[in-house]
Amino acid sequence: MPSLTSITAERAAELVRNGATLVDIRGTDEYAREHIAGARHAPMTTVDTKLADETGIVVFHCRSGARTQANATQLARAAGHCEAYLLEGGLDAWKKAGLPIIRDHKQPIELMRQVQIAAGVMVLLGATLGTFVAPGFYALSAAVGAGLIFAGATGFCGMARLLRHMPWNRQAAAS
Repeated sequence: MPSLTSITAERAAELVRNGATLVDIRGTDEYAREHIAGARHAPMTTVDTKLADETGIVVFHCRSGARTQANATQLARAAGHCEAYLLEGGLDAWKKAGLPIIRDHKQPIELMRQVQIAAGVMVLLGATLGTFVAPGFYALSAAVGAGLIFAGATGFCGMARLLRHMPWNRQAAAS
């Protein structure tokens, strides 16, 4: 199994120009909103050994580099016999290096960011109403906190499932 070495965005761009395969392991919603031109989309949730039959060089990336680093063993298996690398700093480093990306601002922001915004608004609302209207509103903040703990412990996020069915997210999936 190959070892995965971290490389800079500039080195990754050079390898891609010379025929390397760039693989974006982020979620579909993240990829739809912003990605590197020519990157092959293979979400981490679906990465398997499908790259094993390919030869050549593979460079994996996510948004910040944390997901690729955390999943390096699985990505090395997916790379098979290919020479494989991790893009250090991910898409953020690619952009910081001034390298081209494709953006589609018509796509909604990533689902987990939507969850973070909704949870933050609900906690703030519960705290504000609890302070200025009636203490019973603190229960809203407590319920959101309990929901976040449950989501972290089980991997099931009810708020994400609800937001996924909102009109702005359904429209993006259809396009």
